[in-house]
This record gives sequence, structure tokens and C-alpha cells, in this order.
Amino acid sequence: MRPDVLVNPVQPSASGAPKLWVIQLVQTAVLAVLFAGPALVCVHAACAIDPDIWWHMRVGEWILQHHAVPQVEIFSRELAGKPWLAYSWLFELLVVKIFYRLGLVGIVAYSGTMILAITAAIYHLVRRLQSDFTLGVMLTFASIFCMGHLYTPRPWLLTILFFILELDILMQARRTGQKRELLWLPLIFALWANIHIEFIYGLFVLGLAWFESVGSRSRDGGSTQAQPVWMGCALLASALATLANPFGWRIYGVVYDLVTQGGGLRQVSEMQAIPFRDALDFLILALALGSVAALAWQRRFVIFETGLLAFACVMSFRSMRDEWTLAVVAAAILASTLSNRGKPTIRLPRFATGIAVLAAGLLMVAGFRLMHVTDDRLKTQVANKLPVHAVDFVQARGYAGPLYNNFDWGGYLIWALRMPVSIDGRTNLYGNERMDRWIATSTAQPDWSSDTLLTSAGLVIESVKSPITQVLRMDSHFQLVYEDNLAAVFVARK
Repeated sequence: MRPDVLVNPVQPSASGAPKLWVIQLVQTAVLAVLFAGPALVCVHAACAIDPDIWWHMRVGEWILQHHAVPQVEIFSRELAGKPWLAYSWLFELLVVKIFYRLGLVGIVAYSGTMILAITAAIYHLVRRLQSDFTLGVMLTFASIFCMGHLYTPRPWLLTILFFILELDILMQARRTGQKRELLWLPLIFALWANIHIEFIYGLFVLGLAWFESVGSRSRDGGSTQAQPVWMGCALLASALATLANPFGWRIYGVVYDLVTQGGGLRQVSEMQAIPFRDALDFLILALALGSVAALAWQRRFVIFETGLLAFACVMSFRSMRDEWTLAVVAAAILASTLSNRGKPTIRLPRFATGIAVLAAGLLMVAGFRLMHVTDDRLKTQVANKLPVHAVDFVQARGYAGPLYNNFDWGGYLIWALRMPVSIDGRTNLYGNERMDRWIATSTAQPDWSSDTLLTSAGLVIESVKSPITQVLRMDSHFQLVYEDNLAAVFVARK
């Protein structure tokens, strides 16, 4: 059912009651606020301080300079020349061009625009499954609210958007049996595979939908109207479309590496399990429990929704960076299972959502002005979180490497210092052993001096609060040459 189709339509009421057009206008205004709110939160958070966006931009810059996509490591001190696929190359090209044109304001604008688009996409998904306006707004708000930890300029924002679009298409194909929208899937996957490695999540969901369509033919009253042949064709075409990337089938080697990594990656906060310390965490749990209850209430086993929910729970509770999967899946399941039978529904014009999106965009632009989001202010915020002044000092004095650096600052140093780093946020490149080694060294474990990357370094840029910084202060091999309230710089004594 389309979101603008009436169920028990409300007729113009008697004298004294709000007119239909007034209610529609109010609902459109509510949508504009719903779409703009999360985007404004993202803008206010000044997400340009995200440490990983910097190495992404450096990769994009390299692509522009060399007219090629990196397939070997080029920024790491230890691993130079090692096979490494820049699997997010299209995102990196996009963000560096935005940065060249608009500076840090452009990076914040990218994130805010993506959050607005994701919110609108969730609403479209929910309203095609649930005709009640109030419930649709509540589910959309709950879903996007749960993603508050992810309002950063990363390629995962595009993954979230593509996943929602795919799920919207699949839910409608299952419900109506129509195959026209399935034609969009190969195009989505062709883009997705060049932007973020988590396109594999989308393939899994598409495979689950095909499996359900095959299983439904063997039992009466199946839960899907989708034809196995067409779902199979969509799956095959989408899988082939993922190969339309600079690396071909080797992109699946990256998938394998990411799936099998563990060890030191548990120390990376965004890859840890949900800690259940704030409202966002408990809301995602409530959505999961509500979805389980909604499916159980149907008293029949539904292959797709059950498998989808199990997948989303595993991904979300395993890693905070994937909690968006449960937020989206729970919204879709609750929208499709909660009944509004007997409740009058007011029809919004088909163009109302478009007007709401446009109004939300204007509100976001106004938010930039009202919150004084300028390039100079963003640079100040970056300097409060990243070693900007330390880099300025090193460049002014002309200190040379080899460099040993803090993990969280590696991405920024790739961009700002233009020097090979010892480690950065590309955890799939460094692997378990190197991550464990960095953790042992940074926490000044007894064997810290066995880290050859540190002992052979000519330059060290570390957090002023790091345990290894306190040890280096007393080490005869290094001399402290700079310190502020954020970073300390050491050089090797000659």
C-alpha cells in the first residue's frame, strides 16, 4: 500500500472541527521537523572532527592526483607496498571534492544531508507498510534516534541509505508480487560496492528474500508474493553488479578479512558491543524486544522477518557501528505488523513528503547560520580534538621521521603531516597482531621497548595523557620538544 492511499478516509468534519487541508498542512509541517531535527543535531555536533575522515580525504586526493585507485598501501610506514584495496574509493573521491569546494563546512553539510536523506527514506519505508501517520512518525523518530552515535562523515551513512532503499523495495515486492522495483537493485549494488564494504549485508538480505520465495512455494499461505525466478534474477544481477569495481572479485577478500578479524579490534570503541549506558542503547533494545513480540503475536513463522531480525540483532549487539541495522529492521517489522484497523487515516498529497524534505533542507541551511557553523569555528573545534598545533610545530621545525603516532590521530596525520604513519584507523590493513602491539606499547606494558616501530622512530606524536608518553619523558633515547594540553612531541636524540 502506498503511503498516500486511504484506509477509512477521514471526511471533512462538521462545523467546529479542523478542516482536512489544515490537518494535512500540520502533518506536512510535522514531517519537515521530523526530517530536519536529526540533521540539525548532526550539524550541531560538528562531525568534521571525526578522526577517520582525514585519511579518507587523503585517499581521495591521491586518486585525483594519480587518476587511479590505490591497490597497495601508500600511507603506512611499516606496511608500504602491502596489498590494500581502497574499497571506499568513490566515497573518498566525493568527500575530498566537497572539502576542496566548501572546506570543513562541506563535510558537515554532507553528514547533515545524509542524515536528512536517511530519515526521509525510513519514513518512506515505514509509511508504505503502515498507513497510520502518527505511528509512522513515531517509528521513524525512534529508528533515526537510535543511530545518534553514527552521525559522522563516514561511508556507512551511504550504506544505511542503500540498505533502507533495498529493504523498502523487497518489502513491497514480497507484499504485492510486483517486480518492477527489483530492477533498481543491481544499480544500488553497483554503487554500494564502490562506496562501502558492507554491501555484503545487503546481499545477505536479498539472499534471504530469495530463500523465502523458494520456501513459500512448498507451503500454502506463504508470507511472500514474490516469485522465486524474479528474486533469483535480482540476486544474481546484484551479485554481478558488485563486481563492477576497480578490484573485481578481490573485493570479497576484504569482506573475508573484516569478518575474521578480532583481537585488538575489540579495543576500538565503535567496534565494541553496545554498552547500554544511555537512552539510545536502551531504545534499540526496546525496538528489538518489540519486534520479537510483534512477530510472536502473529502466531506464524515468517522466514524473511525472522531471519532479518536475527541478522540485525547479531550485527547490532556485536558492534556499535552496526546498531543501525536493528534500528531499521525493527522499524520495518513493527510498521508491517502493528494494526491500525478501525482508525481513520488522512490522505496526504503525493507531493507533501517532497515539500517536507525541501522545507527540512531549508531549515538545515538556516541552522548553519543560527549555530554559526563556519570554517574558522570548525577548525578551532578540530584543534581541540586533534594535534593541529603539534603538526604546525613539527612542520615549522622541519622534523623528519620515521614517525610513531597515536592510533586515533593516524588518519589526521596522514592528511596534515604528509608523512608515513605507524598506525591509523584502517584496522583491516593492520590486523590483529599490529593492533595488539600498539595497545601494549601505548599502555606502557613491560615489553614496550620491544616495539621496533617506536624504538626506531625519529619522531613521536602521542597523547599527553598516554602512559607511553610518561615513560618516554624519562627515556634517554627521546627528547621532549613540544607539549600542549593535548599532544606531546618527542624526537630521537642524536
